[in-house]
Amino acid sequence: MAGLAIVLDLLRKNSGTKPPQSLHSYGAFSAAAAAAGTPFAFRAFLGNYRIPVAHCDAGVDVTEDYFSNLQSASRRIFEHESLQYTTKEYNLELKPLFSAFQWRMLGMTTLRSFLMFYLPLLEPHAKLEDEDDEDFLNDNQEEQHVDLVSPFKKSIKQIVRETTVVTTRRILERISVHYASQRIAWKLLKDVPKSAVRKAGRELPTLVYFFRVTRTTFRGHALGVAASWLVQVGIEIYRYVSAKVKPKDDDVVDETDKVIILRKKIAGATLRCSASLVFASIGAGIGATLFRPSAGQWIGCAVGDLAGPVIVTICLEKGLNLDL
Repeated sequence: MAGLAIVLDLLRKNSGTKPPQSLHSYGAFSAAAAAAGTPFAFRAFLGNYRIPVAHCDAGVDVTEDYFSNLQSASRRIFEHESLQYTTKEYNLELKPLFSAFQWRMLGMTTLRSFLMFYLPLLEPHAKLEDEDDEDFLNDNQEEQHVDLVSPFKKSIKQIVRETTVVTTRRILERISVHYASQRIAWKLLKDVPKSAVRKAGRELPTLVYFFRVTRTTFRGHALGVAASWLVQVGIEIYRYVSAKVKPKDDDVVDETDKVIILRKKIAGATLRCSASLVFASIGAGIGATLFRPSAGQWIGCAVGDLAGPVIVTICLEKGLNLDL
C-alpha cells in the first residue's frame, strides 16, 4: 500500500507540472488518442508501433501571396498535358442549295463547257496548214461546212449536267447533316485545302502527312463522286425508260440486249466514279506533299479526278474488251 501511494503521488506531481495538451499544439489527433484508438489486430501484427504524428505550433499566415501562390500551383497542375481534356467542336457550314446557279460558278461552268466542245473544231484547220502535199493544195476542194450547232447542244447538256451534279451534292450534304452523326457530317463537309494547311503546320512526317491528306480528301470528295454517280445512273435509266415507252421504228435491239447494255453502262459509271475518288485522293496527297499544301492538294485532286476514269476506261477496253 505504501508503494501504491508513492506511485499515485508521483503521477499527481507530473500531471501538475506538464501543461495541458491543446488542440493547436498537437493537431486534431494526439499521439495518445492515436495509440488508444489503435485496433487490437493492428497491435497483434505490428506490436507497439507508433503512428507518426506531425506537430505544428506555428499558425498559418493567410496573406495575398499565399493565395496567389496557391492559384499558380493549381493552374500549373491543371495545365499539365495529361490533364488537357478538350472538347472538339464541329463547325458545319452548309453552302446554299442552289449555289451552282450563282453567277460566278455558273459562268465558270459555262466557259469550261463551251471550251470543251468548241476547241476540238480548231484541230482540222491546224492540220491543213501543216500539209506539204502540192497536189492536195492545187485541187479545187469544196469548202467544208463547220457544224456549230452540235457543239452548242453538247455544251448546253454539259452545263445542265454539271449544275445538276452540284445541286445533288448540296442535297446529299443536307441529308448527311440531318441523318448522320455530327462527327461524320463534319468529315464529309470539311474544307480539304484548309485541312491540308493545318496538317502541314503540325510538322508531321512525310508519309503520315501524305496518308492523312489522302484520307481527308477521300472523305471530302465522297459526296461529290456520289452525286456524279447518281446523275449518270439517272441519265442511263431515263434513256432506257424513254426508249421503252416510245420505241423507234428503226430500233432493232432486243429488250434483253437493252437490259444488258444498261447494266454495262451502270457498271462503267460505278467503275469510273470509284476510280475518280481513289485517284483524286492519291493525287491530292502527292500534290500536297510535293507542292504547297493548299494549291497542291487542289491541283492533285483535279488531275486525279480527270485521269482516274480515263485510265480505268482504257485498261478495261483493252484488257477485257468492254464498251464502257
